[in-house]
Amino acid sequence: MRSLRKTVLLALVASVVLVLAVLHSWPTRVYSTVDVRYRPGPGAERLLEERLPEPDPSTSTIPYRVRESVARLLARNGCVCEGDSRGVNLPFAQLLFPRVSAHPLHTAFQASQLHEMKKRRAKDANVQLFVNDCNPGYPTQGVEVRPLKTILIPGLALKELPRDVYTVTSLGTFNVAAEVEGVKVRGDGEMHMTLSSSLLSSLNRQLQFITYTNTLFHPSTADTVQLDTEGHQALFTIKIRHGVTPKLYNTGSDYNISALVTIATKTFLRYDKLQDLIDSIRQYYPTVTIVIADDSEHPKTVSGPYIEHYIMPFGKGWFAGRNLAVSQVTTKYVLWVDDDFIFTANTKLEKLVDVLEKTTLDLVGGAVREATGYTATYRQTISIEAGEEDGDCLHMRRGFHHIIQGFPHCVVTDGVINFFLARTDKVQQVGFDPRLARVAHLEFFIDGLGSLHVGSCDDVIVNHATKIKLPWGQSESDKTYARFRYPPASSDATHTKNGLLYFKNRFQCLTHN
Repeated sequence: MRSLRKTVLLALVASVVLVLAVLHSWPTRVYSTVDVRYRPGPGAERLLEERLPEPDPSTSTIPYRVRESVARLLARNGCVCEGDSRGVNLPFAQLLFPRVSAHPLHTAFQASQLHEMKKRRAKDANVQLFVNDCNPGYPTQGVEVRPLKTILIPGLALKELPRDVYTVTSLGTFNVAAEVEGVKVRGDGEMHMTLSSSLLSSLNRQLQFITYTNTLFHPSTADTVQLDTEGHQALFTIKIRHGVTPKLYNTGSDYNISALVTIATKTFLRYDKLQDLIDSIRQYYPTVTIVIADDSEHPKTVSGPYIEHYIMPFGKGWFAGRNLAVSQVTTKYVLWVDDDFIFTANTKLEKLVDVLEKTTLDLVGGAVREATGYTATYRQTISIEAGEEDGDCLHMRRGFHHIIQGFPHCVVTDGVINFFLARTDKVQQVGFDPRLARVAHLEFFIDGLGSLHVGSCDDVIVNHATKIKLPWGQSESDKTYARFRYPPASSDATHTKNGLLYFKNRFQCLTHN
């Protein structure tokens, strides 16, 4: 009986707490009148001025009146992280009455680090270009708006006074963020807008306040704006797209290869050669992480400091292994090597990093030296010739496009040998088609054509373990490897490769030398 009373008492206490919490957040019966209309802050006019181009002496003195209903849309393009005010701290309060919380992310760094971090994460600005010496003047590049947002259209100007100025769009509407006296505006808030004035300076001042608002959502498209005056017409494009989320790597302030580069490789059966590769890497780069993808039938343990060994299904394949290895890389750059390479004093990764850090290249290959002394870079130019219904023509030629200024041993090309350093995010974007299990290499560069900027340097060299083995000196493992690695031309692997080129890439033929 006493136990029952205690249970009932606890239930009553919990109920009272719950009721009090509900009453705390529940609106009272007496409603007060609150003015919820938009109140433009003192910064609205300042915000508008900040978004205008450099002041034109002929128009900067002309007064204007801010149109708050439009100007506030420009302010929404910025962002502020604000959370709800803290309420009473009761049990289950967040579960029952969830509140928005805001977390500043810069607190992840010490004050002494913050300035340097901001510098390193700075992005290149989207450069805007304008036609200023024509009538009318208009932007030709760099005008962007995020979906369903509003911007001021920069660069609109007139050299001569027309009777009217007409603007036309198809995916948005025009408006004016401020009104200039003596200018008549018709069609504001619509897809067609007309402006007229008896003064050229007033009309040019009004053109500075024309806004464009995207009204038809699409994550990445473009709208063509038509600007007409008497006897003149201009067309320009406004890109409509979400901002691209950057993917940056915190490499520290020092030039540290271990923080910049991860070495990735794919292995199959050849554990002796893999160990030779690891030993040679450790001689020069003892703390660089090595990622290994392994699809051997009976995998052996590969362990050690800064080594990550990932096991795959047996015979999963060459490009599938590349995908797995690269997917685990967390550094800015990934160095791809075969499992039978040997690092030497000529394998200077610093040189390859320097090329990528100082150029627009996404990937730079090195050179591979065979046991005979022959050194290869396997530079290939790749081009596509447009075809008709049967598909396009793929042309591959040995060679390169031009030498890179400042790097006399390096050239720009389209495909390189199986020893290259690349920006990790770019390699992950292109990816490796896992259907190419046995015979594949240049297919990666074909898929990356148009998005990968590729180079090659012949002064960074890695050695290739000898492939020469007499038949009676081959182990069963060697024979199994050769059977998988070098299928006959009539095999399914070759058919798969050609089939993908034909269907996936829509090529009707391939030429090469």
